[in-house]
Amino acid sequence: MSRIAYYRVSTGAQSVEAQRSALAGPFDREFYDEGISGATLAAARPGFGELLSYVRDGDTVCVYALDRLGRDALDVQATVRRLLEEGIMLDVLGLGPIGKGVGELIVAVLAQIADMERQRIRERCEAGRAAARKALSETGKTHRGKASLGRPLAADPSAVREWREQNRATIRETMDEFAISKSTVNRYCGAPT
Repeated sequence: MSRIAYYRVSTGAQSVEAQRSALAGPFDREFYDEGISGATLAAARPGFGELLSYVRDGDTVCVYALDRLGRDALDVQATVRRLLEEGIMLDVLGLGPIGKGVGELIVAVLAQIADMERQRIRERCEAGRAAARKALSETGKTHRGKASLGRPLAADPSAVREWREQNRATIRETMDEFAISKSTVNRYCGAPT
């Protein structure tokens, strides 16, 4: 019977080390996924896939929070159900060990809350984009003072096009002249020639 830790971090603001410290092992094995969104199905993540191949009946999988398993309520429930059916206990920091019955009910409710949070994040992002588009059309700047939506321009597209045409420059020469990437040259000047 092994104690196994699973960590998932999707942004630079999160760290495996912080989750490891909070769970306060020791663990027989540790698995992790870095830079992977909770929207990615658990079984499709490399680290979690390895964990699923490793765990056996009687093992305990420890996670920092239920949302480390995922943000999709159905996927979290299916993952927990799979672990429990294989005789694997799930131990969530702050919730404790989760088994069949009441534990599954708690997971279902918490997974729904995580799913609602994901939807709220999506709605807030879309509201921000809508506000930016509106301000951009009215003032020429987004509501945060940026000149465009998305990433800032690497160079003035019209200047890049004009310089390339006047000098009959190759993509490489244009890249070097403006210190921009090949894809940026292609985006500013149209399809590659």
